[in-house]
Amino acid sequence: MSNAASVSTMSSYAILGCGSVGHAVAEDLASEGKSVLILDRDESRVEALRDQDLDARRTDIREDEVADLVADRDVLLILASDVEANKAAVSTIRERGGDQFIIVRASDPVSEDELTEAGADVVINPSQVIAESALRALETGELEYKAQQLADILHTGGGKLAILTHDNPDPDSIASAVALQAIADAHDVEADILYHGDIGHQENRAFVNLLGIELLPLSDVASLDEYALIALVDHMKSGDLGLDTGVDIFIDHYEPETDYDAEFMDVRPNVSSTSTILTKYIQEFDLSPNQEVATALLYGIRAETLDFKRDTTPADLTAAAYLYPFADHDTLEQVESPSMSPETLDVLAEAIQNRQVQGSHLVSNAGFIRDRDALAQAAQHLLNLEGITTTAVFGIADDTIYLAARSKDIRINIGNVLDDAYGEIGEAGGHSTQGSTEIPLGLFTGIEASEDNRDTLLALAEEAVRKKLFDAMGVESSANDAGNGS
Repeated sequence: MSNAASVSTMSSYAILGCGSVGHAVAEDLASEGKSVLILDRDESRVEALRDQDLDARRTDIREDEVADLVADRDVLLILASDVEANKAAVSTIRERGGDQFIIVRASDPVSEDELTEAGADVVINPSQVIAESALRALETGELEYKAQQLADILHTGGGKLAILTHDNPDPDSIASAVALQAIADAHDVEADILYHGDIGHQENRAFVNLLGIELLPLSDVASLDEYALIALVDHMKSGDLGLDTGVDIFIDHYEPETDYDAEFMDVRPNVSSTSTILTKYIQEFDLSPNQEVATALLYGIRAETLDFKRDTTPADLTAAAYLYPFADHDTLEQVESPSMSPETLDVLAEAIQNRQVQGSHLVSNAGFIRDRDALAQAAQHLLNLEGITTTAVFGIADDTIYLAARSKDIRINIGNVLDDAYGEIGEAGGHSTQGSTEIPLGLFTGIEASEDNRDTLLALAEEAVRKKLFDAMGVESSANDAGNGS
């Protein structure tokens, strides 16, 4: 790019080659009070432009004199349909020392490269622009249709809405539920947010407490039949719920493994968080999100994308930019920097001490635990070790082996790996970067738990967990990998 000032600060323009595209640009610039010079070799077209009180002159943009004619202009838009003429104009202007900001029209990828090499700052391919515009229009129209469909379901539901997060919900699932609850409220529909499992991660607890989010344990609900509508948000990680009632609304950024046959479904694998999808609906319904909803959604997007460092899409970024002015950033800072509980610190210390590494894969035993959510935090911390791409940390609580895994290896889906390793003997779920497993201890080791056999249980569990996981990942486990890597 030339050393010229940015386009936003410039005030004088020249359009070289004024067909239908150039004419439309000239009219828009003139309507904004910009100084516009138009150069075109078609005399009748030049006369027609002059009749519209536009400054138009007849000249062939291939000629050397074109550089002198535009020397006092800040921005040059070279928009002739003749690409060879456009190349000649760019080359002439640059060879004569012109440092204006040049935007030029191409016809295909080859001419795009040639025009860039000739010195153009921005190259536009009309076919590509039209295709992108059509896709944007399609996305806008589809979102408008889906929003109306969602509104119709809420209006005709005839009663209360139950919004179910995934098991042991994370920020994305909770935030998405909060947003759907706000949308339901705007349509005069009362909604409860229900969850199964625990909210154990300290950041998640801080997130819920600081924002005053009301969540109801699913076990506190006598029957889902008391709700007229059932919605699942960011729920793919939970697998099959075994619901006795049908699902009316399903919104997720992962394809469901169970066919819920919901009346309303919006699944978008092309975005990285369900919070992004719900933000689009907040915008489509023209709802100004209150501070709690905006803060929740922004944190949901940031948490799911690891603060925009993992699989972030343009849609995630635009959603975050929309939410940013509405969010409470002091609360976000508190959520993201909670104090570590003594239990979590103990689990992390055990996991570091007992880590076993095979290649870039790490498995660790945290022993007998009280807070199973500390396993996920330990797995995430250990993923930061040099050379490690996949971690799995397990512990024993309540006669159950709990395992949490994290991965940044693009070649594997850790959720699928856990299902392959433990799906037949326990409950396993997750997605490409994280997953969890619960296995009945007696079923896994063949020994009932007691105070007298704790050490034996840990040893058996450690050996079996590691072997099954490494086998599922296709990693050869050896007796020599038992060192802690220190």
